[in-house]
Amino acid sequence: MAVTLIKTKGIGMSDVGPEYGLWSLAIINAVVFIAFAFSFFKPQSKAEWRSFGAFSAFLVALFAEMYGFPLTIYFLSGWLQSRFPDVNWLAHDAGHLLEMMFGWRANPHLGPFHILSMIFIGGGFWLLYAAWPVLYRAAKTGALATTGPYAYVRHPQYVAFVLIMFGFLLQWPTILTLSMFPVLVYMYTRLARREERAVRQAFGSAYESYAAVTPAFCPRVSQLVGNERNHVG
Repeated sequence: MAVTLIKTKGIGMSDVGPEYGLWSLAIINAVVFIAFAFSFFKPQSKAEWRSFGAFSAFLVALFAEMYGFPLTIYFLSGWLQSRFPDVNWLAHDAGHLLEMMFGWRANPHLGPFHILSMIFIGGGFWLLYAAWPVLYRAAKTGALATTGPYAYVRHPQYVAFVLIMFGFLLQWPTILTLSMFPVLVYMYTRLARREERAVRQAFGSAYESYAAVTPAFCPRVSQLVGNERNHVG
C-alpha cells in the first residue's frame, strides 16, 4: 500500500493505516444499504428519484469516510488532538466521534451513542418495510393508505429515511453528511407536501378527514399509548 504522509498541527496520518483505504468495503456497504432502501421505496416520479438520489449520496459519503478516508478527522485533527490527547485518532474506532468525545471509549460499538444509532437505523428500515405493503395495496385498489404506519403519520416512508440518516449521524458523524442532512429533510418535506396536494385532489374530503386526525411526520403520543393499551387489553 502506498504511504502518504499528511501532517496537521502535530498529527501524522500515514495513509491512515490498514483500518482505512478499504474502498471495496465502502462500495459494498453503500450498495447493500441503497439497494435495501430502494426495494421498499421504489421511486416513481422525478422528484422521488431526486430525493432517493440525495439519500444515496448521503450513504456514499458516509461509507467513503467510514472505510475509505476519514476526511472529517483530517480536518478536525488539530482541535481533536488538543482537546482529547489520550485518543488515538488514527484508529478506525475514533471515527465514532460522539463516543470518543462524550461516550464509552473502551469499545464504541457498545457505547450509548452507537446503541442509540442502531435503534434509529433499525427502526427506520422497519418502518420502510412496514409502510411499503400498505401503500402498495392502497395504490393497487385505488384506496387511501390509512392503516399500519399510515394510521400514525401520513408520510412514514420519509420519516423512515430521516430516522436512518439520523441514526448514521449518531454513529459516524462527518462534516459532509451533517451538511447534507438538513437539505435532505427539506427535500422530503417539500416532496411530502407536493404528494399531499395530489392525494387531496384525488380523495377530497376523505383525505381531509384523515389528515385532520393524523400528523404528517411525528405521531401523537396519545395514539401510541392508546394503541399499546388496546393490544394489552
